[in-house]
Amino acid sequence: MYKFLATLIYLVTNILLRKVKVIGKENIPKNEAFIVTCNHRSMVEIIILAMALYPREVHYMAKQELFKGKLLDKFFRSVNAFPVNRANPGPSTIKTPVKLIKEHKIVGIFPSGQRADNAPMKKGAATISVMSKSKLLPAAYEGPIKFKDVIFGKEKCYIMFGEPIDSQSFTAQYKKNEAIEEITQTLESKTNTLIATLKHEA
Repeated sequence: MYKFLATLIYLVTNILLRKVKVIGKENIPKNEAFIVTCNHRSMVEIIILAMALYPREVHYMAKQELFKGKLLDKFFRSVNAFPVNRANPGPSTIKTPVKLIKEHKIVGIFPSGQRADNAPMKKGAATISVMSKSKLLPAAYEGPIKFKDVIFGKEKCYIMFGEPIDSQSFTAQYKKNEAIEEITQTLESKTNTLIATLKHEA
């Protein structure tokens, strides 16, 4: 299901409508698994971020409330989403994304955990990066926040990728908890810089 939908949306937005502009593609790690993070204002950036990384697939961490009922559960899993209990995160919150990364897949996380620019970041992305020994790729989105505006509006969608953050360079200098804190602060700073740059670009 993911591949079909991703290809369809890619053709519509990138080729037919030419609505998506990707900046910093050279920063995307090649031939390796990584965690991609992004600011979160709506459902739109989830789709646009996936398009920016196409044809590689992104496995998104999503709140478990979306998976209620067999049909919704089946649908979201078919598009590479996996549930997380945000109120009471358990071991699977870490184990599932770490397993995906070890399978050479890309994991998508919205570290703020809520739909708002400049919201304080949680430590989940940094923790998973340390546990999986993988890089963090910071990204930012600027553009329409409603799907109808993506298709019918005149405003373009912008995705910008920053330079990857190598978690192992932090764990080599700090103890685990300190490394996670430093990585989170670095990720927040890089993301805010990307957001500010895109606001000027757009």
